[in-house]
Amino acid sequence: MSGHSKWATIKHKKGALDAKRGKIFTRLIKEITIAAKAGGGDPDGNPRLRTAILAAKAENMPADNIKRAIQRGTGELEGVNYEEITFEGYGPGGVAIIVEVTTDNRNRTVSEIRHIFSKNGGNLGESGSVRFMFSKKGVIGVEKSAASEEQLMNIVLEHGGEDLNDEGETWEIITDPSAFEAVHDAVKAAGIPTVMAEVTMIASTYTKLEGAQANQMIRLLEALEDFDDTQNVYSNFDMDAAQMEQVAG
Repeated sequence: MSGHSKWATIKHKKGALDAKRGKIFTRLIKEITIAAKAGGGDPDGNPRLRTAILAAKAENMPADNIKRAIQRGTGELEGVNYEEITFEGYGPGGVAIIVEVTTDNRNRTVSEIRHIFSKNGGNLGESGSVRFMFSKKGVIGVEKSAASEEQLMNIVLEHGGEDLNDEGETWEIITDPSAFEAVHDAVKAAGIPTVMAEVTMIASTYTKLEGAQANQMIRLLEALEDFDDTQNVYSNFDMDAAQMEQVAG
């Protein structure tokens, strides 16, 4: 399992995301608004909006919040004009990092992201410097105690999934983004709880970090994730799961 997936899974398990519920809602509302602005307010004809609404419902966002976010995107309600920016850079040990932000103040955001990188042992790169190492995939994590390999493999094969990986304590289902919703729905329909389920960016190669560099990488990740304008952070780092658990604690 990639460091990114380990990190996401550990945060879900520890309930760290629950403590940031307000920030999660803010990010989801921005994504819904932008998706509706770009592709219209009908989720049936707008895959990005449909995915954003599913993510919002998974976090138990009230339906009224979702509706208002869509209406701000379509112009039915007045709202902030957001701009999407993608940053590419490097962390400790040369780890590749992609940061997706949504902002109403480009200059402030560029300055803040650059500062976060430099303060935590990283540096910004040029556009295209690391993106070629990543591909967009759906990832669904299931604890081994919750389902058998055969049960999950049947779901993967029947609903268009790509792969099922053994990651120690968990199974990791990989899908094409277009098949993510169908596979995720099938897992839920089978009554199987997940520890993570998201469309993310997966790297083709990984950089293993240890000791101080690994700790510094986690600090950089947390600082980027905590920045108000950040929507998503992707990286190709890997580290020992026990150390990650300790740092996340």
